[in-house]
Amino acid sequence: MATNEQLPDVVMPHCPHRNLLRGQKALVTGATSGIGKNIAIYLAQEGADVAINYIGSEDAANEMVAAIKASGGHAIAVQADVSREDQVQAMFQQTIETFGTIDILVNNAGLQQDAPFDQMTLAQWQKVIDVNLTGQFLCAREAIREFKRRGVVPAVSNAAGKIISISSVHEVIPWAGHVNYAASKGGVMLMNKSIAQEVAPYRIRVNSVCPGAIRTPINRLAWKTAEAYDKLMELIPYKRIGEPEDIARVVAWLASDDADYITGVSLFVDGGMTLYPGFAEGG
Repeated sequence: MATNEQLPDVVMPHCPHRNLLRGQKALVTGATSGIGKNIAIYLAQEGADVAINYIGSEDAANEMVAAIKASGGHAIAVQADVSREDQVQAMFQQTIETFGTIDILVNNAGLQQDAPFDQMTLAQWQKVIDVNLTGQFLCAREAIREFKRRGVVPAVSNAAGKIISISSVHEVIPWAGHVNYAASKGGVMLMNKSIAQEVAPYRIRVNSVCPGAIRTPINRLAWKTAEAYDKLMELIPYKRIGEPEDIARVVAWLASDDADYITGVSLFVDGGMTLYPGFAEGG
């Protein structure tokens, strides 16, 4: 297996933007870094107006807004802790007041606080559940209220609204040392499927995108050295790490009418990690 340093840089295929989301209004949570940042930029490139949710650096959010506007798009920055009901409601109110409505919610905000199970504190457990699961619940609830209020606008989309939740391969793969994170993503899976079942008659679509190993700062230790990268490749049959753009393109497609008949799905974008590569030689 070639090392990370020996592998050529991945050149993402050129995909000309088709304005898949022209005229639509999107809110992306946790949008100032990693996967969320790439999703927000990509949705804007596909024609959506984008609300960029952040909790930390206002400067980072404003830089993204400026970059999107410089490219001819429309964006705003909205600060909110997604685990706080009052802040989520204020975020949706601000976004709707600015854009008129919301057509797309990307439930991306999430975090890890890792520990061996017998050393995990209640605070570590609760923080991850509050952000990763309760935060997605609060945002999805506000989005669905707006989708049901407005209904389908055929000139904009075939659906009344779209929710795309960023989950993880760990909604199905156990992860020792990360019990709170895996539990939160397992919860996202059944929450989303249950919401999708409930709101489908209103022409509201709810799906999850489940990344595997993606080259972002949150998992830098898994890919920054040649040794770490080689070890990671043992888990990925496709033999490359994922790039944030891999996720952003899938999210934009799921939010578009090209995916109009898809709801209640967990779409794994993982280079085959969930194929259990340890069994490739017969186990």
